[in-house]
Amino acid sequence: MKHVHDALFIGGEWTAPSTDATITVLSASTEEAIGQVPEAGPADVDKAVAAARAAIRDPQGWAHWEPSARADVLDRFAGVMAERSSEFAQLVSAQNGMPIASAAIQAETGYPAGLLQMYGGIIREQPVEETRQGAFGGNVVVRRDPVGVVAAIVPWNYPQTLLFFKLAPALAAGCSIVIKPSPETVLDTFLLAEVLKDLGLPPGVVSIVPGGRDLGAYLVKHPGVDKVAFTGSTVAGRAIASACAELLRPVTLELGGKSAAIILADADVAGSVEGLFVATMMNNGQTCFLGTRVLAPRSRYAEVVDVLTDMASGAVVGDSLDTGTAIGPMASSAHRARVEGYIAKGKAEGGRVTTGGGRPNGRDVGWFVEPTIFADVDNSATISREEIFGPVLSVIPYADEDDAVAIANDSDFGLGGTIWTTDTDRGMSVARRVETGTIGVNTYLPDPVAPFGGVKASGIGRELGPEALGNYQQFKTIYRTA
Repeated sequence: MKHVHDALFIGGEWTAPSTDATITVLSASTEEAIGQVPEAGPADVDKAVAAARAAIRDPQGWAHWEPSARADVLDRFAGVMAERSSEFAQLVSAQNGMPIASAAIQAETGYPAGLLQMYGGIIREQPVEETRQGAFGGNVVVRRDPVGVVAAIVPWNYPQTLLFFKLAPALAAGCSIVIKPSPETVLDTFLLAEVLKDLGLPPGVVSIVPGGRDLGAYLVKHPGVDKVAFTGSTVAGRAIASACAELLRPVTLELGGKSAAIILADADVAGSVEGLFVATMMNNGQTCFLGTRVLAPRSRYAEVVDVLTDMASGAVVGDSLDTGTAIGPMASSAHRARVEGYIAKGKAEGGRVTTGGGRPNGRDVGWFVEPTIFADVDNSATISREEIFGPVLSVIPYADEDDAVAIANDSDFGLGGTIWTTDTDRGMSVARRVETGTIGVNTYLPDPVAPFGGVKASGIGRELGPEALGNYQQFKTIYRTA
């Protein structure tokens, strides 16, 4: 194994773990062991949280630095992340199966550096204190302070990007943060630790504690944590929300989705294939916001099915580190079994598979699933209701525009979505009617400048944009006579 670590990054230092437990990381494409790291235990979390709290309480510490000084560090951080972006992309792709063409271009490299720069720029302009004229005489001072110690729990599908959705604004606000990465993708966080060690952050500002669900639950409920930021499944999100509600602890939850891609009657479907692929099958379908319910007008249903079938059957399935790969493997054997279970369910409920439905020929090693299109299904099918998190699309017919909107909104989720049309104004009108946190017209890619998140079972709160900085700040009001 090439990537072997024997220490944890806690309090800004490499420290011996409290147990002998380890996490062995397997390549999604080859099933070979590619790395091993220590698995943190509760004692390691205790140490990390204690270091984070000490950092917050230090009167000369990160939380009390001038925002411009913190911004300078974030800018240096961004520069290093950009310089080492190819290393991060390679590690992520090897672990979770993300096609390297996606990881290297934007998905796991562009966001981290860009977010650090963006939030550094925001805190340079945002005043720490604002004075307002009081309604009853005197003045009122409104102050922005860091919320304190943040617990960040990050999933395996976009481990660096979704970490920096939290890390960048938390650091900008002056918080300290304890990160729990997913066991499937820990190697990239150890590379991040190397970067952080050389960056010169004060002790305790960032710690990394790899582990499973039990460790995450322990961190969420830790008495030294002030705020939780979580990205993952809706099931796990509900448990975290319950724990935080009991503790009266602020929480941001970015959860699952079952978004609709609405193809309007005037859409240039054949000319939109590249955009449709990104919006429906990006990262092997292992993306929360994807439009895995494709809604097609009855008058063009057969045509849409044919185009999507050609799109899926023509996608190159292969090793995630091959630059020609469009669809890589699932992130784990267990996850492949989950996806295959949904495909079996779709068939059992009468769905017609137009392409895919099994494992690709010649891929006996690696956790591969063929890109799969289901036709002749409606919105009540299990594969239309539940998040599959794989390259599986349900093509659902609709009668008219009102029917399309009703079907799109008939979901427990509300995270993403797209409208496909040659009339942008019409597309915008339809987009405004869909119950979702984000939606695109003829495109979809979360833009760092705008808030991202969901409604209904897709989560609570927003990440990205200037708005997300407020997740990591608390307001203090000071009344004064003059």
